[in-house]
Amino acid sequence: MRAAALYTAAGSLLLTTLAATPAGSAPAGPDAAAELRGTAVAAARAATAGIDFGRCADPQGLLKDMECGTVTVPLDYARPDGKQIRLAVSRVRATHRDPHNSKRRVPRQGALVYNPGGPGSSGLLFPLVDVLPEWKRLTAAYDLVGYDPRGVGRSAPLSCQDLKEHVKGPTAAPTYPSESFKKERIAQAKAYARGCAQRSGSALRHYHSLNNARDLDVLRAALGEEKLTFVGSSYGSYFGALYATLFPSHVRRMVFDAAVNPDPAQIWYRNNLDQSAAFEGRWADMKEWIARHHGVYGLGATPREVQRGYDTARARLARNPAGGKVGPGQLQSAFLEAGYYDDHWPLRAEALSAYLKGDPQPLIDLAAPREEAAAEAENSRAVYTAVECNDGPWPTQWKVWNRDNTRLARVAPFETWHNVWLNLPCAYWQAPRQRPLDVRTGPGELPPTLILAAERDAAAPYDGALELHRRLSGSVLVTERDSGTHGMAGGPNPCVNAHLDAYLLQGRLPERRASCGPRPEPEPSVAG
Repeated sequence: MRAAALYTAAGSLLLTTLAATPAGSAPAGPDAAAELRGTAVAAARAATAGIDFGRCADPQGLLKDMECGTVTVPLDYARPDGKQIRLAVSRVRATHRDPHNSKRRVPRQGALVYNPGGPGSSGLLFPLVDVLPEWKRLTAAYDLVGYDPRGVGRSAPLSCQDLKEHVKGPTAAPTYPSESFKKERIAQAKAYARGCAQRSGSALRHYHSLNNARDLDVLRAALGEEKLTFVGSSYGSYFGALYATLFPSHVRRMVFDAAVNPDPAQIWYRNNLDQSAAFEGRWADMKEWIARHHGVYGLGATPREVQRGYDTARARLARNPAGGKVGPGQLQSAFLEAGYYDDHWPLRAEALSAYLKGDPQPLIDLAAPREEAAAEAENSRAVYTAVECNDGPWPTQWKVWNRDNTRLARVAPFETWHNVWLNLPCAYWQAPRQRPLDVRTGPGELPPTLILAAERDAAAPYDGALELHRRLSGSVLVTERDSGTHGMAGGPNPCVNAHLDAYLLQGRLPERRASCGPRPEPEPSVAG
């Protein structure tokens, strides 16, 4: 099914887009006006072409209710007639079925587009949430639409290194790295940056957040939507905020879930410093939870004892990696992931407990690199690196990184150096960088929007949600108190979901900031 064209000619869409952009909000630079015009041209073409949805490639037969298609966007919006790339798009149509009244037919409200964040995460499988009870009311009224942003998965994928280099283990992860270790990682960061430039050439410069926002407007037009309904989680909240600033009159409803700090001064070096500091608090939360369940895991009755057990495991793995693949680096990565989602805590605690008692297999199963996932992981890291490095300025002198993170690691050692090694290629980046957009809308420019944030979210510290709330006039912030799971929409908190449904289904928001109690803590469990 092709989407209906919104405009009869590119010119009328161009005028609409130009009128939608507040004075002073557009990116500066010699190509800014051309990129604005190019976005309008691309959106007009997409509105005419629509998306030819059909069956998804599905060798396992799991996607029978989902449709797939592509939308074409310019690689460079300043040259809309130049090289084109295709973005992979997925959809599950609105069911029209009221989950509480089977006799009531729910009218369709349009397409709900979702981005899970990253940068580098695929959203293609998002429409499959239609089977979850928490999404049933939204599924009744909306076509659920997911997609792979540029560079991700099936959308002109990026790569920065050979898979043989990416799949490796064990790796070290010293809490306080030596000078020789730092020199090794600097060399690796320089090589990674070179690999990104060599594999993508001049195209690399076009993978950034501003283009992700422009792509979103082309997708909106291709779906036949005059105005966009969008849920952006984590990093998705950032380029959603860019979209709201660039195209406020194209917004119908917009949800910023686990909102990141959009202040141009934070993009992205300072945001990563703040994230490293916040992860120390999440690690403390996890240790406290494990200690409360000492009777289950036997890892210690206090957080200090849990830390001692974790440090013991690190030291053992450094001497003798589990299964020859799991070293301190793999252990740390597994526990960092648990800092994002507290429902991951039981499995990590179980694996650590078993390892310290002499059974390494649960830890190997949990943390060992998997060759079958290597291509996706390498692609995800490449997009993450390209977008963050392209989005704004980074310190180019190692002494700045070393100074700032040495100080931070004294009080927040859990993630600090891991974050440095992940982002250090940006110090040696070879592509031109963007100037971060000043995210900001004035009264009446943007329809009311909804911001969701958890007080103890480490990946997107709460101050970022407060900053976004200040910058988007008419936005309303809903806070999940005493919780730290990264991402709230459609989760297990009925209070949060009530606000989400009221907004997306009825356009109804609280009059001012609202709060919800914490989600339930995870239950301890040990596999039998």
